[in-house]
Amino acid sequence: MKLKYRVIERFRGKYSIEAMCRSFEVSRSGYYAWRNRQAKEAKDQWLTDLITDCQQRCKQTYGCRRVRRWIQRQTGKKVNLKAILRIMRKYDLLSQIRRRRPYIHYKQAVHKYPNLLQRAFEQPLPNYFWVTDITYIPTAKGMLYLCAVVDLCDKMVLAYRIGNDMTASLVTDTIRDALQKEKVADGLALHSDQGSQYTSQAYFDLSQEYHFQPSMSSPGCPYDNAAMENFFGTLKTECLYRMNFSCRAEVEQAVAEYVHFYNYERINMKDGLTPFEIRSKAA
Repeated sequence: MKLKYRVIERFRGKYSIEAMCRSFEVSRSGYYAWRNRQAKEAKDQWLTDLITDCQQRCKQTYGCRRVRRWIQRQTGKKVNLKAILRIMRKYDLLSQIRRRRPYIHYKQAVHKYPNLLQRAFEQPLPNYFWVTDITYIPTAKGMLYLCAVVDLCDKMVLAYRIGNDMTASLVTDTIRDALQKEKVADGLALHSDQGSQYTSQAYFDLSQEYHFQPSMSSPGCPYDNAAMENFFGTLKTECLYRMNFSCRAEVEQAVAEYVHFYNYERINMKDGLTPFEIRSKAA
């Protein structure tokens, strides 16, 4: 269609536009609309050149608002933002950096629990007070999330899972693994922060199913879950920060090897025992 319009435009001074449109089977209104667009493109050429120059200089990291600021600095002209955005879209000059995603709040039941732990991080018996939390692990292919459960009696890692998302199911699946693995007596309390995964309906349902009592830190107070923070800090310092992960498989292998070392080989400086030895002695 555009080729026909170009031929008509080329010979418009020699032949009748109406006759050429009839011959090429195009409408006159379509031809004149195309002609107006061509005139507009020619009119915008100076702006297209400026935007192209700007994006080449900044390696296509500027959004339309920053491009407008750059043009104003270069020319002193205030250009319409919609015109800049239209040209950037047309010539594929939009910013190539990752756009910030808006936070989406999903409606869900919110359950809050009292702080039963009260920073009593030394417990005499196993399977009476557990702590849990989530941390992140960056890789070349994106972020991964690690949820773990630790017994405060011996600081042994009872269960952990790695996921692509920080969902309530990541938490409930990890805790279920620990509950099914251990012989838990009545009166188990499980302490966490106030993350949405721990205030969710799924977490509440799990506590009802397995009859454990949720405990929760005060808002914005990481010290209330310091034992869990300490384990994650140790894991990162002694393992994760010393490696660059390219994929999930590498993370899973590194975490599995470290957790086994932490539970069965890493000596506690306080009493010279491993978490497993402390657990066996206390049982």
